[in-house]
Amino acid sequence: MGERLPIRIPIDGDELDAWWYAPEGVDGPAPCVVLAHGFGGIKEMRLAAYAERFAAEGLGALVFDYRSFGESSGRPRNLIEIKRLVADYHAAVSAARSRPEVDSRRVAVWGSSMSGGTVVLVAAEDPSIAAVVSQAPLADGRAALVHMVKRSATHVLGLGVAGVRDALRARLGREPYTVKTVGRRGEQGAVLATADAYEGMLRLLPADVPYDNEVSARVILSLPFFRAVVAAPRLTCPLLVQVMDHDDLTPPGPAAALAAAAPRGELLAYPGGHWDPYVGEGFDQVVPDQIAFLKRTLGAPAAR
Repeated sequence: MGERLPIRIPIDGDELDAWWYAPEGVDGPAPCVVLAHGFGGIKEMRLAAYAERFAAEGLGALVFDYRSFGESSGRPRNLIEIKRLVADYHAAVSAARSRPEVDSRRVAVWGSSMSGGTVVLVAAEDPSIAAVVSQAPLADGRAALVHMVKRSATHVLGLGVAGVRDALRARLGREPYTVKTVGRRGEQGAVLATADAYEGMLRLLPADVPYDNEVSARVILSLPFFRAVVAAPRLTCPLLVQVMDHDDLTPPGPAAALAAAAPRGELLAYPGGHWDPYVGEGFDQVVPDQIAFLKRTLGAPAAR
């Protein structure tokens, strides 16, 4: 296993907490992958497993937490805003490009779930990004809301009321009104409340790592405007979209549309649900395909 170096990345008076994994067995500047988690996630939730695999294959890896999450600074805490997510990725990409071990022309972005859509927005704004990996992505917030309404209109209505309440508090300069990030099936006041969400997400968290399990409720109001599928035609780099056949959180239909909308999009499908790519057999299926795609598109040398 390669060495992990803790780093801090400045952005607008705050700092992103990040880990740097140097590429192993490579002479000279190497390609690099920049990774962040999905909705409400923190880097300790298994992102090291991906970064270690990439580094072992001669790819540098930079893993970071968004502002106001994990050990990153920023207030209010646990605030998810689309523009901030994108800006944080841009800052992390810039930090990766500035490292002497990195070939700045060969930097890819990696995302899963909500960050699987975010990386498309990032690459659409930065044509010098060399490749995008989008795992089980939230491709279209409008489609996601429709899917949630079909599952439980009452649940979505409750989240919408909470979102309005939080937005009003923000305008008054008050602390956010929060909801749970993840809850048990159908749990009111939890954004992610599918049958496998609670166990699926929290099993990724080490027992000794604190986790707030809450987000500012206003995020639900921004979901209709989170539309990676609309940005996809502007991508100039290759895009790999990986979907899970039985994903009830980010269904494969919109994700397949995301791949089709990108000029150089590729789609791969796997058995299993939304959380399967992070652990066990699902992880062992998706990661080799990610590595093969990244080596092909970035021109990465084989590790010694």
